[in-house]
Amino acid sequence: MARHVRDTRYGRYDGGPDPLAPPVDIAEALDAIGEDVMAGYSPERAMREFLRRGGRDQRGLDDLARRVAERRRDLLQRHNLDGTLQEVRELLDHALLEERKQLARDVTMDDADRAFREMQLENLPASTAAAVSELSSYDWSSRQAREDYEKIKDLLGREMLDQRFAGMKDALENATDEDRAAINEMLGDLNELLDKHRRGVDTQDDFEAFMDKHGDFFPERPRDVEELLDSLAQRAAAAQRMRNSMTQEQRDELDALASQAFGSPELMQSLSQLDANLQALRPGEDWGGSERFDGEEGLGLGDGTGVLQDLADLDQLSDQLSQSYGGARLDDVDLDKLARQLGDEAAVDARTLQRLEQALRDSGTLRRDSTGQLKLTPKAMRQLGKALLRDVADKMSGRQGQRDLRQAGAAGERSGATREWAFGDTEPWDVTRTVTNAVVRTVSEGRSARDGVRLEIGDVEVTETEARTQACVALLVDTSFSMAMDGRWVPMKRTALALHTLIRSRFRGDALQLIGFGRHAEVMDIEQLTGLDAMWDKGTNLHHALLLANRHFRKHPNAQPVLLIVTDGEPTSHLEPDGEVWFSYPPHPLTVAYAVRELDNAGRLGAQTTFFRLGEDPGLARFIDSMAKRVDGRVVAPELDDLGAAVVGSYLGSRDPRAGGGYGGYGDWFGNRGFWVGD
Repeated sequence: MARHVRDTRYGRYDGGPDPLAPPVDIAEALDAIGEDVMAGYSPERAMREFLRRGGRDQRGLDDLARRVAERRRDLLQRHNLDGTLQEVRELLDHALLEERKQLARDVTMDDADRAFREMQLENLPASTAAAVSELSSYDWSSRQAREDYEKIKDLLGREMLDQRFAGMKDALENATDEDRAAINEMLGDLNELLDKHRRGVDTQDDFEAFMDKHGDFFPERPRDVEELLDSLAQRAAAAQRMRNSMTQEQRDELDALASQAFGSPELMQSLSQLDANLQALRPGEDWGGSERFDGEEGLGLGDGTGVLQDLADLDQLSDQLSQSYGGARLDDVDLDKLARQLGDEAAVDARTLQRLEQALRDSGTLRRDSTGQLKLTPKAMRQLGKALLRDVADKMSGRQGQRDLRQAGAAGERSGATREWAFGDTEPWDVTRTVTNAVVRTVSEGRSARDGVRLEIGDVEVTETEARTQACVALLVDTSFSMAMDGRWVPMKRTALALHTLIRSRFRGDALQLIGFGRHAEVMDIEQLTGLDAMWDKGTNLHHALLLANRHFRKHPNAQPVLLIVTDGEPTSHLEPDGEVWFSYPPHPLTVAYAVRELDNAGRLGAQTTFFRLGEDPGLARFIDSMAKRVDGRVVAPELDDLGAAVVGSYLGSRDPRAGGGYGGYGDWFGNRGFWVGD
């Protein structure tokens, strides 16, 4: 019986999509984005800010950018560019020492010859390059000294090549004449290939013939001449930046030493021609830049070029992580470079942020409108509202473990609507919807429902209940400049979104209208209100807001009117009969009279009224108290963190017939933080 053997190969993860990676959790990101949007950020900026900050267990772009900057600073503060000159000087000093030893112990040498040689050594120029050049014709007595001197030529040749071809310094240690001849031949063929490419007469066959002959010099195995050019030009440009970063004295020394490389002036000619070809073919590389190195660790020419390449990579990563250019996406971040510079862990962090950004764009939480601007979708608003509602429920429960606001209605009559089951629900299942969900899910997964279906938690839907009495709710929120100035803007928006979510998800029979009032009043949908920028126009037009609220109440004559007013100031503007806005500060008696008249109209419509007073101004307190007494309303003075719970609690009490008029003990919700005025 034949055995089938599968040949399996394992390799390093290449940075692509990881099929084993768990799905990213966008809940935290969505909460943070929603908070920033309500604070006045655009959704695009809010998403960018979250990606910059990161989450509780996720490092953000700012942290990665900080590490990139630290790595760059460390390279500059640790190194200097004297490495090759220092190594040459050490070899030269050792050669001179060995030669002097030999002269001293060679008893067969003519005294005049010994004296002449010693004088030559004593009178060498102070310049390392000049000394090496002057000794090129010296007849060494010491074999060790001669070898050390030859090492200088070998070192210079390997360093010069290592500048253009990474790894050459180690690969050519103890190189033979045949090795040097092979290098010269490669450089000649390479320059010929690049010259043909510059003139546009090369072919892919030319490139492949070159690689077949000299491929061992290019372990990265470029696929065509363009890839070969890219790698060579980046390295050569880094070498030029290193040269630019040296002092003039260092450049002069190296130029003078260059002719000694491998004892072959032809090498320098070939390298100079290579540099000229690369600059002509890749003028966009940074050939003119420089850096300032302040460290004590000397760098050779090859290692220094590598550090300059690292610095260029770090600069590119810094730009990519800043995301400050037009059309920036996290996919722009080069994960290979990031892993090379900061380690694999940093690349994993960046990959997670990329997946998070993609998940936010693909999950239906963000979309672009007709103008191209990114907006929160209704789905995102629902998710954000649910999170805010959970916060409200936690505050109202006063203890851990109490059930969330599941029971949608006091009387418990079925509304005909269903919703997804959540932990703690006691409502009966809607069997039809539950089974339908299971069938649809089974088919969408590519399986046949004929083979049977299995119920999962996500399939279950329960029937909702609602109160016998319908409520008509008007939430009036102050959007005057003082709300933004005193830090009440975001709590106001959170409150509106929490109440909107509660009514839309639990009390769908109730009619909610959101009304913002600053210099004038305006009916707003929830997306408009949550995205509203801070209003800096002066004016608190409670009169106009009450006009709109009463119009809303009259449209629902069979519903119980509920009037909820959030404000931090007395009315300072009203509508004139011709529709124009009239403003006066301090409040004019006529403005107050207009507001009082519309509040009385709301009272005659049967509205249960609650004022939520923000701030400690005594004048505001007296005004709100007197307004509430006129309509048998109540006043709540919550702390900002408790505003949402206060409004939601007042709404729930107003529609609960067991509450005896709609008001409960506010202070009990929060451990006596905040209070019912007059209690």
